[in-house]
Amino acid sequence: MSFSFVHGTLSSLKTCRGDFSVGMEIATDVAMDLAEAQGKDATPAIKEMEAMILECAKLEREIDCFADITQNVISQAATQQPEAMFNLSAKVKEQFAERIASLSDADLQKHRKVVAFKEGIKNALNQDNPESSPNTEQLDDDIAVTQSQIKLTCPVTQVDMVNPMKNKKCNHHYDEQAIMGLIKMRRNQKKKCCCPVVGCGNTDVKESDLVPDQLLKRRIQNQKNRASHTQFCVSLTE
Repeated sequence: MSFSFVHGTLSSLKTCRGDFSVGMEIATDVAMDLAEAQGKDATPAIKEMEAMILECAKLEREIDCFADITQNVISQAATQQPEAMFNLSAKVKEQFAERIASLSDADLQKHRKVVAFKEGIKNALNQDNPESSPNTEQLDDDIAVTQSQIKLTCPVTQVDMVNPMKNKKCNHHYDEQAIMGLIKMRRNQKKKCCCPVVGCGNTDVKESDLVPDQLLKRRIQNQKNRASHTQFCVSLTE
């Protein structure tokens, strides 16, 4: 029996999952803009966006559960008699209901995008108090000049990060695609992934330790925009 239709449906769900992820990033950016522009006056709107992000995180989790259960059921069915195929849908529904019932909404607070949202809003609000936290331009200048605390380049690729991820254990940053690839490679070698930052003592970097750093991503993009603007102005004077 062919499961091409099932695989096609799972592929569509994965695409949908990716759309949820992009939507959460956009909502985080908008919420941070509101926090920077309006401060605590934007709290009601930010709360609404946080609720939306939590709902997206919940849908992501449900898609992951459904895909995992479906894959397991069809893998088991491949070794069974043909008549076992007729109750596959019922098996998936039953196992999915059991899995979802065992999950807690409190666990959604640990979702990487949810954590990134909260940290991004916290950092954006802190910028309202110049005594406790320097503003965005000051931080951008510090990063560009010293490169001492937070580097814009990924320690794996040695190029500017596109989607910076912060390690909660050692506070180092890496580009998402690069660090995920490194973790996967080490896992295939049955080895732990050491932090690629020279001198770091973190010898076991895990996916669960990584959180998207939306504020740093914005700074990187702002710096690129300024560089492009400067280059454009120079070209006009030549």
